Amino acid sequence: MAQAEPNLDHDISWVLLPSHWAKIVVALISFLCFANSYDGDFVFDDSEAIINNKDLRAETPLGDLWHHDFWGSKLSSNTSHKSYRPLTVLTFRINYLFAGGFYPVGFHVINIILHCIISVLMVDVFSILLGGLQFTNKGRRLNLAPKTSLLAALLFAVHPVHTECVAGIVGRADLLCALFFLLSFLGYCKAFRENKEGHHFSVFWVLVSVLLGAVAMLCKEQGITILGLNAVFDALVINKLNVLEFIQKLIRKDKLLENAGLLRKGLLFRITLLMSGGASILYIRWRIMGTGPPAFTEVDNPASFADSLFVRAINYNYYYSLNAWLLLCPWWLCFDWSMGCIPLIKSVSDWRIIALAALWFCLIGLICQALCSEDSHKRRILTLGLGFLIIPFLPASNLFFRVGFVVAERVIYLPSIGYCILFTYGFTLLSKQAKKKKILAVAVLGILLINIMRCALRSSQWRSEEQLFRSALSVCPLNAKVHYNVGKNLADKGNQSAAIKYYREAVRLNPKYVHAMNNLGNILKERNELQEAEELLSLAVQIQPDFAAAWMNLGIVQNSLRRFEEAEQSYWTAIKHRRKYPDCYYNLGRLYADLNRHIDALNAWRNATVLKPEHSLAWNNMIILLDNTGNLAQAEAVGREALELIPNDHSLMFSLANVLGKSQKYKESEALFLKAIKANPNAASYHGNLAVLYHRWGNLDLAKKHYEVSLKLDPMAPGTKENYNLLRRKLEQLQKKGGA
Repeated sequence: MAQAEPNLDHDISWVLLPSHWAKIVVALISFLCFANSYDGDFVFDDSEAIINNKDLRAETPLGDLWHHDFWGSKLSSNTSHKSYRPLTVLTFRINYLFAGGFYPVGFHVINIILHCIISVLMVDVFSILLGGLQFTNKGRRLNLAPKTSLLAALLFAVHPVHTECVAGIVGRADLLCALFFLLSFLGYCKAFRENKEGHHFSVFWVLVSVLLGAVAMLCKEQGITILGLNAVFDALVINKLNVLEFIQKLIRKDKLLENAGLLRKGLLFRITLLMSGGASILYIRWRIMGTGPPAFTEVDNPASFADSLFVRAINYNYYYSLNAWLLLCPWWLCFDWSMGCIPLIKSVSDWRIIALAALWFCLIGLICQALCSEDSHKRRILTLGLGFLIIPFLPASNLFFRVGFVVAERVIYLPSIGYCILFTYGFTLLSKQAKKKKILAVAVLGILLINIMRCALRSSQWRSEEQLFRSALSVCPLNAKVHYNVGKNLADKGNQSAAIKYYREAVRLNPKYVHAMNNLGNILKERNELQEAEELLSLAVQIQPDFAAAWMNLGIVQNSLRRFEEAEQSYWTAIKHRRKYPDCYYNLGRLYADLNRHIDALNAWRNATVLKPEHSLAWNNMIILLDNTGNLAQAEAVGREALELIPNDHSLMFSLANVLGKSQKYKESEALFLKAIKANPNAASYHGNLAVLYHRWGNLDLAKKHYEVSLKLDPMAPGTKENYNLLRRKLEQLQKKGGA
């Protein structure tokens, strides 16, 4: 199809493998890097995107995936992040259905396999980008750069910045997007398989490429950028366009189309197909997503909220330099870079200006070489490298719309392709000048080995939230969210004292961090430090008046302080901001029960069970309240209704068993008590109340047995010791009568 390009492989000292062996090596090494993440937990964003996402469950209609965002919220909702990735969510749903629940191993294995497949495809992609596109007479593509394509693919496969995408299950979106992104590119290359002189091409494969680009975008938004890259590739490789010469002719109003042969080779037609397809895809997505932009807060992306255009521009460019540094030196990696992790640059006297100056010095140098070099091969490779580095990054650049992060390692999964092209080409240029090529090869091999070890270490940190969050403390000590997450993890494990320390630090770093205030207030409430808890929760709702959880927790504290009217008002404010809030209705019911407003309490608990049928505590409180007020028939009916919905809840069995025992339905009561004890054998009250049932029923030996078990489990159990002594006296009297 084209004349032979200068061979990059000629100048480097590197292993030469047949294509299939090269792909096997890349697959094995990419697997080795991330294999230890296969048995990791659900961590960080996995909770919201997977565990709490109702779109994964069989009872959710499949059609809902096409109207919801990545996190399961309706796209029309004001709180939606507008991240429309239905195909990624569909793969999560398939994972969930095949595993029969939320078992992370299957999710992790698929991510690892996807990265291996992508790394293997990179061998073909890099062979085209570095060696050019040529086919045999039989339509078989030639690999003109087997050594450099293998090196570039290895660099991609073992890059530590990819760990978040592979070891974090939410990174599935980036992996699927990358897969179809590459397939779209390879499909576009197939359009020229029958092309002998650059005159003919397959419209079918161009359209397939557009379709695969649409699929990539349905996995993640970056996927659409492949259509632009296909156009760049077409111009540079298929049409061998000299960009600088093209611009000069355009300025001179030369007969551009005739001289460049653009119409003759069909470039304009193909670009029209790509642009039309891209515009159609974006329009359809815009109609589905709605016109409203996603709602982000200042802590997510502080630079985008800066009043000064200068401050915004300087900080955006500094963020770009940080992304570039992560590609060059991926040692300091963090799961989250928001909330003060990267303080804003507010003046030119800030030394960090040097970083963005260095970035633009390098970029301008590369761009000049890509445009002005007399070597057409060099121009092509540098332009493709810069294109693959910059174009996929554009959706995350803040240039077109505000994004919800400062730096995110996952968004440079695709741009790292461009980095690998530039690195490999730089290696070939150095090798060409070097006398001892093997020393350079050993240095590059050392980089690969270091990256493999770094991937393995970083993958192990992603296996659990505790390791992940703690690993960020040294990288982003100013990040309030890091301290918040460490505190939350400690609180979940019951270490409240340590959790308080980290929550306080999170609030100190970000005095408007309402979630940290809410969680800290909760812990202080449980430790009966009610005054400080109330202060924190009051401040949280003052900062964010629609924070329903903080309103509810404030109500709980006010209830404990016996300020019942204020507590009731707080509960109703929480419900106003979150209408479907079963836990708030449950706590409101408890307040009404304390005030002896029994009808209101029952209504509140009934609302809780309507909104959340598996709300065991609300059911239990209804049964107990009806039992205590002598409404045994109604208590029995509620208990049976609850057990139909939650058949394995031992606390409900216990409550209903008590009601049945009072109604003298001893046999059924006994069966429920025994079932509850089987489910929870160490509950002293279960044995104690079963003993009371046997005592009433006249089964004194069994009553004695369960009283003794109850006292063994809890020697201070209220009433049990007195009942046991009464039973012993009764048994002694019976023995005396028997002896007489």
